[in-house]
Amino acid sequence: MTAITDHQDRYALTNELHARPFPTLGTGATALYLAVKRPADAARRDRQADLDHLLALLDHFGADHPRPGATHYSGRIGGHGIKWESHTEFVSYTLFVEGKVPDGDGFGLFPEKWLKEMPGVRLTSAMIRVVEKPQDKAKLARILKEDFVPESLAVSNVLDGAAIIAGDFRIDARGQMNFQVISAAQTGSQRIGRIVQRLCEIETYKAMSMLGYRRAKDVQRQLGNIDMRLNRLIDRMNGAEPEAVLAALLPLTAELEALSAQSAFRFSGTRAYSSLVADRIMVLRERRVGGRQTFEEFMARRFEPTMRTSEAVEAQLQNISARAFRAAELLRTRVEVERSAQNQQLLESMDRRADQQLHLQKTVEGLSVVAISYYAVNLATYAVYPLAKFAGLSKATLTALLIPPVIGAVWLTVRRIRNAFH
Repeated sequence: MTAITDHQDRYALTNELHARPFPTLGTGATALYLAVKRPADAARRDRQADLDHLLALLDHFGADHPRPGATHYSGRIGGHGIKWESHTEFVSYTLFVEGKVPDGDGFGLFPEKWLKEMPGVRLTSAMIRVVEKPQDKAKLARILKEDFVPESLAVSNVLDGAAIIAGDFRIDARGQMNFQVISAAQTGSQRIGRIVQRLCEIETYKAMSMLGYRRAKDVQRQLGNIDMRLNRLIDRMNGAEPEAVLAALLPLTAELEALSAQSAFRFSGTRAYSSLVADRIMVLRERRVGGRQTFEEFMARRFEPTMRTSEAVEAQLQNISARAFRAAELLRTRVEVERSAQNQQLLESMDRRADQQLHLQKTVEGLSVVAISYYAVNLATYAVYPLAKFAGLSKATLTALLIPPVIGAVWLTVRRIRNAFH
């Protein structure tokens, strides 16, 4: 085969599609899920610290290490399967236990010291039990009633009857969510694993989306104060000096810009995570079970309103920012127009002063011709008088004869100098 040069990332990108396989779980197994997030600035966290914490867990159980710089890992610790994934803002651990967990909690399977040194805080945690579907519908109803809060219980038949999933999205006394995958007898372990993975993703992306709702409520409170101040400034635009209003508006626009910058990542993340929640529910192909609400209906009633609140606050922030920008542009235009009018008046004043200076210059020029001519006539008289005596001319007569040509010569000289400068 002819040698072809591959792109340097071809194999890495292709293998990435197969790097996060779904787990395989049988009936009776339990999945313990934990998602951990840094309290602030999680997207720019030190990811090596997350990987080091995983290595500490693997070393505790003598398990193999992932490759350097890994973002996902699957292996076994203490006889249980484990899956670790590093995401943009959080890290997730999933422990797969064959059968029921010993203490009913499951997190006792992790070293206590290791849990305390976790680099981050718990975003969510869940216990997902896989049980066999009972033949008796009354027994199924009893299981659901005993294990979940009926008021918020969501139940669905998924993947064309492969299993029934159930959850109430409430935090129990142990601080975790509870879900059940009630599997049909013919459902394979890989399909069960995919269902469990989808439940983990739905819960995690829901929790991440709710962070945007919390941020939206904070922004909404700030926007109420900013909007009131902006309205007062806009009301002043018709009466007050535009420069004073503009000076008061600029700090407000800077505050809005800072608020937008601080919220943009969270709001965009909320949109992305909420769409992932909808996608993960859609691929389960839900069907109603016994008149109970499905996961999609639960999200429509409880989750979607919070997302619409986030979207409304984001739109409100953009609207107020646009209003402030338009007001600032209008004020800047008014200031420029007024300054142009002032500049025009200044130019007209300068023109008038120039005309006055020109008239004064001409007046002074006339006077200077007279003064120069006076001295020039005297000098010429002294210079020519000795010759005039031989001609029999008196000094007065000589002076009278010299005045016209001297004045003419001085006037022509001054005129030539003025024309040279203009």
